[in-house]
Amino acid sequence: MRPRRSIPVAASLALIAAGCGDTADLNIAQSTGPAPLLPEPNRSVLPTVHIAEAVGWPAGDAPAAAPGLAVGAFATGLDHPRWLLVLPNGDVLVAESAAPPKPEQYEDNSLKGLFMRMFMRAAGSAVPSANRITLLRDADGDGTAELRSPFLTGLQSPFGMALVGDTLFVANADALLAFSYGAGATRIDSPGRRVVDLPAGRNHHWTKSLAASPDGRRLYVGVGSNSNVAEHGLAEEEGRAAVWEVDPANGTHRLFATGLRNPVGLDFQPGSGDLWVVVNERDELGSDLVPDYLTRVQPGAFYGWPWSYWGQHVDGRVEPPRPDLVARAVVPDYALGSHVAPLGLAFAERARLGPAFASGAFVGLHGSWNRRPFSGYKVVFVPFVGGRPAGTPVDVLTGFLSADGKAMGRPVGVEIGRDGALLVADDVGGAVWRVAAAR
Repeated sequence: MRPRRSIPVAASLALIAAGCGDTADLNIAQSTGPAPLLPEPNRSVLPTVHIAEAVGWPAGDAPAAAPGLAVGAFATGLDHPRWLLVLPNGDVLVAESAAPPKPEQYEDNSLKGLFMRMFMRAAGSAVPSANRITLLRDADGDGTAELRSPFLTGLQSPFGMALVGDTLFVANADALLAFSYGAGATRIDSPGRRVVDLPAGRNHHWTKSLAASPDGRRLYVGVGSNSNVAEHGLAEEEGRAAVWEVDPANGTHRLFATGLRNPVGLDFQPGSGDLWVVVNERDELGSDLVPDYLTRVQPGAFYGWPWSYWGQHVDGRVEPPRPDLVARAVVPDYALGSHVAPLGLAFAERARLGPAFASGAFVGLHGSWNRRPFSGYKVVFVPFVGGRPAGTPVDVLTGFLSADGKAMGRPVGVEIGRDGALLVADDVGGAVWRVAAAR
């Protein structure tokens, strides 16, 4: 057991954090879109740390919906809800999950490591994982789930979910599992089949997102990096910072696309059948770098991490350099802003929120921890024209930060309900919010 650190050390670190790092020169709009501004990197001994302390929602409070929309609580009192899946009968599965315990050999006991753990706890990220998927059912259609059932338990930091026929696939932090599912079931007690192991160990980025191809023949898994910029060595990054393509019948797999630091939300675009992803880019280059992004996942493409960002912008921290890989790095389609932390992604074609939200994608921005001022902490809609992102993101759900900069909630997964409403998982707030057209 590691010795407990004293309060004075934590207090000293808080004072250090308050004075370290930089303040953004650009506004978020300047680091958004197909051609974001990319200033020179601003490196410091300690990264910019600007934490929105997680406090949860005061009784009766909720985030604010865009004009013409209304928000209500679909479910509250959940244990760190992170990801959502809507089943064909309208039932909603929610993964109540957090990072798995880190093996002792991977724990960073340096001053910087202590510093970061302390602030991740303040941000609401360092909590025990419920390791559970819960089923929510709104049988009477009033917009609130009256049935809550423990659907799958004893999992290992579950995240992504996909239903293909009568098989429910669940992406744990360490493996992709398959379970038999019967329509209308409120619980699964049968053991799952292990389809394929997924990279685990240090699990710097532990979430494993999941999407099934439109024909159900292939599964796609987002596997984040084991570091910020390969500071633990490239050997630890084997199979990471990538989207995997998996054959669910036998577990064979390949790297579908690479160089994606932390690919989280995955969704197939209706019509084109293209796979899209939102990606969390690297830290510690200042408040204005690097923009997180939304992009089409091109088969076999390399997106730069760790050697470069936004195409051929070289990150000089990475050794040894790889100019050959930098030369072929693909430029992402659309920047979402620096440090906004995009996690959820859902195309809007099944939504019924009015013509303003008819063609495009909803993105859950979990919010920054190393940008001053804050960025993210909202759900946005990215309009698409001609099958590609165009224009400025539109705020859909805001108000997750209090006036004094505390996080009452943080949006994560987004999904379209069977009734066309937008569902949003809020891990800090312990809720699933439902956004519908105002009556």
